[in-house]
Amino acid sequence: MLKQEIEKALTILKNGGVILYPTDTVWGLGCDATNEAAVAKINKIKGRAEDKSFIILLDTDNKLQSYVNDVPDVAYDLIEFAENPLTIIFSNAKNLSKNVINADGSVGIRIVKHDFCQQLIHRFRKPITSTSANISGQPAAATFDDISEEIKEAVDLIVNWEQDLREPKKPSTIMKLAPDGQFSFIRR
Repeated sequence: MLKQEIEKALTILKNGGVILYPTDTVWGLGCDATNEAAVAKINKIKGRAEDKSFIILLDTDNKLQSYVNDVPDVAYDLIEFAENPLTIIFSNAKNLSKNVINADGSVGIRIVKHDFCQQLIHRFRKPITSTSANISGQPAAATFDDISEEIKEAVDLIVNWEQDLREPKKPSTIMKLAPDGQFSFIRR
């Protein structure tokens, strides 16, 4: 079952589509984070400003250097010892769609510890976007049942995994990390 859902999602991602999928936090809208047209589709679905950056997901911290110029050593410790999902905003993003990157050149990256996401990203071999599955300005969907029909109808694939989980999930902690290792919390 999991393998079949990953295969379906891979096909959509490779063709520039948008998936609605479970993550280690809230349900998300995902696409190829290196595909500008796919990212623009998510902005349209959410009714979101095009200049707003995205969080991207990776399956392992070994891939950070592919998307960030300077990864401070402390980043690896923060990721390893985080007890809850942690998104780190890094300076000097690279090799990503320009509409994923913030105006200041930064990007938020989360290393996921979630079976579906890890396997999907590992197989896709590129980062995927993760933005909450809601219309911009509305509350994030804590469970699948909280996702609006408008969102469900707009995506190319709804992943049939963890839809029956009723325990609400929370967004990740967000931390900004400077190249010199200084950090501050944006959201706890």
